Amino acid sequence: MTRSAELGVAVIGIGTMGADHVRRVEEVISGARVAAVADVDADRAKALAATVEGCTAHTDPGAAMAAPGVDAVLIASPGAAHEESLLMALERDLPVLCEKPMTPDAAGALRVAEAEAKLGHRRVQVGFMRRYDAEYRELAGLLAGGGLGRPLLLHCRHRNLSVPSWFTDANLINDSVSHEFDAARFLLGQEITAVRVHRPAPSGRTTEGLGDPQLVVFETDGGVVVDVEIFANCGFGYQVQAEAVCERGTARIGEAHGLMTNTAGRWGGEVAQGYLARFADAYDREVQAWVDAARRGETTGPGVWDGYAVAAACEAGVEAQRTGRRVAVEMAERPTFYRR
Repeated sequence: MTRSAELGVAVIGIGTMGADHVRRVEEVISGARVAAVADVDADRAKALAATVEGCTAHTDPGAAMAAPGVDAVLIASPGAAHEESLLMALERDLPVLCEKPMTPDAAGALRVAEAEAKLGHRRVQVGFMRRYDAEYRELAGLLAGGGLGRPLLLHCRHRNLSVPSWFTDANLINDSVSHEFDAARFLLGQEITAVRVHRPAPSGRTTEGLGDPQLVVFETDGGVVVDVEIFANCGFGYQVQAEAVCERGTARIGEAHGLMTNTAGRWGGEVAQGYLARFADAYDREVQAWVDAARRGETTGPGVWDGYAVAAACEAGVEAQRTGRRVAVEMAERPTFYRR
């Protein structure tokens, strides 16, 4: 396949995540190339573009989308900038893969939904990469098959080695537990109806102003109770685990039982040190699926309504953090366009 025959992608935002996606498109997956990059840091954009044949550098997302050879858009900028870029891409009727959060608030997500519905077809895939992880897909299939009976509880753990000093309580919900909100919806096929947050005494490793760890408990419209231990500065590595408790058994994922050693009176293995390592395969599958669908003129995977549902759950979660109360998730009625 020649470079000109590949899907030309504009990558918006080339920080840690965006730069990794540039590498992925250029070196890992097939059928696509990076045609343009955009970043508020002009020097960073120019430096990265110089490493990719035929890639142009921009500071304005709209200019990158309008660059020669651009057929699709991958948005990896900070969440606050997503809505503007999404609306620009939809105006151009370009396929989009947008990292989560799709938008930082539910109102913005509804504006994106309105813009996409006006096109009359889906264009946006949201970057909930756990849906492409082999273990999550296996667990979802197991639960859907019904062999273990009806799910009753879902226990989740989300631990980071560390987070930046600017991380706040709200970031715990919007940047971390948002993944569990979508994963629960994916695994259970149910919507989230209420959230409550419990706060133990904070760890001595946490930064000032951050209550860490926290226990986020939420309910679904199918009667399942989900608990999430979010521990942002656990200090030993990155762990994401889930256990479904059903009527006739349990199923657990995320144990990372790869190579195990027994030596010098100890046994053990390796704990991933970050999300890019833990979910590398999931990111590869996600971007490949997006590229394949875009080249067919289709959009698959988690979409705008999934992004909206998570934004609504996050708003309830942040309010539950603030008040200490159980907070109901308020969602608009699902438009006919998203019932297909």
